[in-house]
Amino acid sequence: MSNSHAIPATGDASSPDNLRFYVPGEHHVENATGLGFWLYLMSDCLIFACLFAVHGVLGRSYAAGPSGADLFDLPLVAINTSMLLLSSITYGFAMIEMRRKRVNAVLGWLALTGLLGAVFIGLELYEFAHLIHEGATPQRSAFLSSFFTLVGTHGLHVSFGIIWLVTLMFQVKRHGLIAENRRRLACLSMFWHFLDVVWIGVFTFVYLMGVLP
Repeated sequence: MSNSHAIPATGDASSPDNLRFYVPGEHHVENATGLGFWLYLMSDCLIFACLFAVHGVLGRSYAAGPSGADLFDLPLVAINTSMLLLSSITYGFAMIEMRRKRVNAVLGWLALTGLLGAVFIGLELYEFAHLIHEGATPQRSAFLSSFFTLVGTHGLHVSFGIIWLVTLMFQVKRHGLIAENRRRLACLSMFWHFLDVVWIGVFTFVYLMGVLP
């Protein structure tokens, strides 16, 4: 709170009933946005932890259907993984340019980050379409149900992250690197890196372990 002085409002100061006070300045607790966003990320951690646990229980329940070794195209998934990890690096460059107050450079790195994220989503949709075409639908087995739920939930998070990123690009283009935009970029940075960490878990736990006999 920047100013703690109470200022009386207009009125008859001689009457106690007419004395009203207010505090000027913004009623925004410092670092509240960062704390609130960390709490949101922790709740997201719980969601993904539950989905990982479900897949750990159901990951071998094939119901006489195809297994991960029969379905997964590891080279394609590896390329997709590299797209998301590269997007994390490009977002890091955007944050560096933000500290240097270079608006155009920030927008360029953000655009590249969004493009890499869009490629990731496109390859994931291609994989889903291929699996469904092969008859490996979510209702085919418990393994496929948990797979589509976990990977699809992560994909939805990345999609919302891209929408958020594009929105921030318009805000930075219009208003520049003001304090509010820098705070929003920092929150999106945490969210984007969090999704990268989750995907490393998906790639290892779902895909790599899924192809083991």
